[in-house]
Amino acid sequence: MAPAQQHLPPPIISVLDTTLVRPSVTAGAALPESSLPLTFFDVLWLTSPPVERVFFYRLAADADVATILSNLKASLSQALHAYYPLAGHLRLKHGTADRYELHYHPGDGVTFTVAEYSNEGADFDELATDEPKKVAKIAPLAPTLPEGGVVLALQATVLRGGLAIGMAVHHAACDGASSTRFLHAWSAASTAANGPPPPVTDRALVHDPRSRLYDFFVKAMPTADQMERVKLSDDQLFATFTLSKEDIQRVKDVVAAEAARRGAAPPRCSSLVATFGFSWSCYQRAKDNAGSNSGERRTYLCFPVDHRSRMKPPVPDEYLGNCVGAAMHAAPEDQLAAAGADGLFVACTAVAAAIEEAVGGVRSPETIESWIERFKEAAVAGTGMLTVAGSPRFRVYEVDLGFGRPAKVDIVSVARTGAMAVAEGRSSGGGGGGMEVGISLRAAGMQRFQKCFEDAIAFLHH
Repeated sequence: MAPAQQHLPPPIISVLDTTLVRPSVTAGAALPESSLPLTFFDVLWLTSPPVERVFFYRLAADADVATILSNLKASLSQALHAYYPLAGHLRLKHGTADRYELHYHPGDGVTFTVAEYSNEGADFDELATDEPKKVAKIAPLAPTLPEGGVVLALQATVLRGGLAIGMAVHHAACDGASSTRFLHAWSAASTAANGPPPPVTDRALVHDPRSRLYDFFVKAMPTADQMERVKLSDDQLFATFTLSKEDIQRVKDVVAAEAARRGAAPPRCSSLVATFGFSWSCYQRAKDNAGSNSGERRTYLCFPVDHRSRMKPPVPDEYLGNCVGAAMHAAPEDQLAAAGADGLFVACTAVAAAIEEAVGGVRSPETIESWIERFKEAAVAGTGMLTVAGSPRFRVYEVDLGFGRPAKVDIVSVARTGAMAVAEGRSSGGGGGGMEVGISLRAAGMQRFQKCFEDAIAFLHH
């Protein structure tokens, strides 16, 4: 008797075309074969899952989608001429056991997939919403990195009412500052605008005498399981929460007033500190075990800090690669989860301290090596660590690929890593000055976080 057939749901997207887009050539001369050795900043990310962003663009009803897609491929080829290492592959250097490199061979390119969202699926407004949405509905909008050490893949998915541009990039190839500079270069090529200065690829700019730090970090490289910390469930959701310029100023005011009440020195509460502190306190309060601990347990926040300007000598902003370290600090769980001014003060004080410590974190090889010990300390504590992906400095809402700025940008990979996504507020280009935070949680946790966020905003303006 034949086994009963399983009736699987139809796929959300249908792949229409896959093209390998190669860097453009100048005067008929192909780019030469080249290899960029990974630095100690890069090698830590070898086992990490790719960073996946999705840009949602609204299109007019009469938009010529075929021409748009053709133009995207042409402008991508132009952008890759300067960023050709991103068309290459990560590989182990021949004849070595642990020396990795980013290798480009003439003819390499970036996979560009064209797909179409199912007619039974959601329309543009449902996918580009800030409201909680199923991760399963937006995750397919980001491409899968092909095997073989590929570091960049792109996907354009035609939606009802718009277009989604998905990007997957391997963190070992470059950090968020570099990958978003590439996006701005693609944007400039798409709009015939003046682009950013070309990337700098000289890895010798990252000073590491006798490869001491590389040897240290390659031995401490985490496993893939350690990097991918969340097992996705069917009810995993993603939602975006916005702090306006006024909200952020109120956080600063509340923290300053609480410091005065306690007779303590106020922390240096920048807009980034206020945003991270507010969100971290809400996140902790929304945990299903909030308030059940003895008060002795500490939990951690960890976020990236760009060290280009702090290296000795400084590394240029245009450097293509990784040059980020970790800012990390702990806070008592119960104090962090406290509603009102108490939780905000504790959170913002810890975030400000993390930044202050991180600024001095590249003073010597010893301070850089201590990053690993601090990660282990947080892991041993077993109380969880909230990490951050993205930055308001990346200006993702300015990435115009020839048909307007994006209506929404999501870092969908945080659903797997458990990180908090951060970007500038969509109104920031007009002087809005706000920030947005993306959170991925299961349904019950998302409901608790929404309530904590709304209550905290109401407290700021009471």
